[in-house]
Amino acid sequence: MKNIILSILLALTFIGCSSQSDENKNVEPKLVVGKSLADLHLKDQFGKEHSLNADTYKVIFAFDKEPAHTCNDFFNTQKPTYLQNHHVQFVADVSAAPSLIRSLFILPGLKDFKHVVLLLDDKKVAAPYRKGIDTTKIVVVTLLNKKITDIKTISTTEQLKKAVEDESAMSYIAPVINKVMDSVDNATK
Repeated sequence: MKNIILSILLALTFIGCSSQSDENKNVEPKLVVGKSLADLHLKDQFGKEHSLNADTYKVIFAFDKEPAHTCNDFFNTQKPTYLQNHHVQFVADVSAAPSLIRSLFILPGLKDFKHVVLLLDDKKVAAPYRKGIDTTKIVVVTLLNKKITDIKTISTTEQLKKAVEDESAMSYIAPVINKVMDSVDNATK
């Protein structure tokens, strides 16, 4: 009986961890310069629904375990408002993990963080964001009026800090433009 239960658990683990998926083949990539992220609506680690903030200038994506750990470890050493103060939002893709692993280990661990972690927790939702992207790295997406103007991949904590604490003129101007454009868009609806 023990062998049967162990075999079933192993089979479920390997089925759930399969990285070969047809979901990514016939999707249109979302992370492309010129495309809009206005339709990005995700839940955070506490189940609260979020969309892009009006003044968001950058979105940091972590698609795999290693980049997610790099981001979370760094963000957790900062003030709780660190990302907001720099007009940045953070998205972690947990869709590849089996749902049992997500619910028992990943989500409870994320609830310990003081920063907001937006979650891609469904493979079909995550597939367009993963398409054509180096998922082994941290992906930094720069926005203007919720449209992608630049995409960079980085690997280290130092690069992450530099990307978030951007001191360029656009890092000051873009959030203001984004907020104004968002209020104009909302006024015309």
